[in-house]
Amino acid sequence: MNVLVTGSRGFIGKNLVASLKNIREGKDKTRGLSEELTIFEYDTDTKPSLLEDYCGRADFVFNLAGVNRPDDPRDYMKGNFGFASLLLETLKRQGNRCPVMLASSVQAELDNPYGRSKRACEKLASDYSKETGVPAYIYRFPNVFGKWCRPNYNSAVATFCFNIAHGLRIRIDDPEHLLTLVYIDDVVDELLRALGGKPTKDGDFCVTPVTHAAKLWDIAELIYSFKAAREERIIPDLSDPFAAKLYATYISYVPENELGLPLTMHSDERGSFTEIFRTPDRGQVSINISEPGITKGNHWHHSKSEKFIVVSGNGLIRCRKIGTDRVIEYPVSSDSLVSVDIPPGYVHSITNTGGGELVTLMWASECFDLNKPDTYYEEV
Repeated sequence: MNVLVTGSRGFIGKNLVASLKNIREGKDKTRGLSEELTIFEYDTDTKPSLLEDYCGRADFVFNLAGVNRPDDPRDYMKGNFGFASLLLETLKRQGNRCPVMLASSVQAELDNPYGRSKRACEKLASDYSKETGVPAYIYRFPNVFGKWCRPNYNSAVATFCFNIAHGLRIRIDDPEHLLTLVYIDDVVDELLRALGGKPTKDGDFCVTPVTHAAKLWDIAELIYSFKAAREERIIPDLSDPFAAKLYATYISYVPENELGLPLTMHSDERGSFTEIFRTPDRGQVSINISEPGITKGNHWHHSKSEKFIVVSGNGLIRCRKIGTDRVIEYPVSSDSLVSVDIPPGYVHSITNTGGGELVTLMWASECFDLNKPDTYYEEV
């Protein structure tokens, strides 16, 4: 299948092309689409003569090209309606009756230069479909957010993420303004369904079925919380799908020279202990390193439970229930990974029985609180 993507270097286009290439290269076999894909990428710097060739050979067209913020408002109609007209005329001239997808906007309902240009594109595509009998999938996208979106352009989410990640101020004129949003991965999922002949229809238009609604100030506040959590080595609560998508978006705007965060390593002659990250509700993860022959632990907890996983070296985990004499032993090794639960009320220790460092990944159900450590010394 030959797929033409216009606006291939734009926000949606770049994400769509990346997904198409994953399918073509056999990296994504989940879409039910053939790997026999040829992708024609067309953008502002593509030789105009190639459009004729691409339109003659395409089996499906994604028209994602468009103008968002020209210097001259008259260029909205030229860049949006003008190019859509050229594209459809070229397909018609080539006798190509392949399906066409058109990226429109919810602003097509508004009486402004951008909205009028998008509405004109919609009518053009609709008339083309009626005339030729070929499918025209018209999508009125709301605010699309996600990785690779240009900040300080036409996306509040991209601007908020970029500015907050870079320590810059943001401006909110109406904190209560409610945005309807779609995540870029959900958009691409839907476009790939359209490519497979199964678009999601809602009346005369096609839609991305997964949408989110949030007020501007709530979005900004959530992004600020992501920045603070990252600085404090906390993984935020991502149980809400919108929060998870917004967090992924925010992380994509963190400056590259700030992606690495130093951790506090507590070291002595026995080895080291380093807290990796905390969570609001699911405890913390740490790395414990022990030198040969060293035993660590020999304590118990009232409420805190733990999981130990040796990822390098050989060791022995020993546990004993408080008030009993029976000791349980678990030989552990990175040669055969096993997760060992440490229940509350059990004295426990871990000994390095190998010749090199013993590295143990540790999870605790509660984050360590110096004012309430819940840790009581006792020999196993």
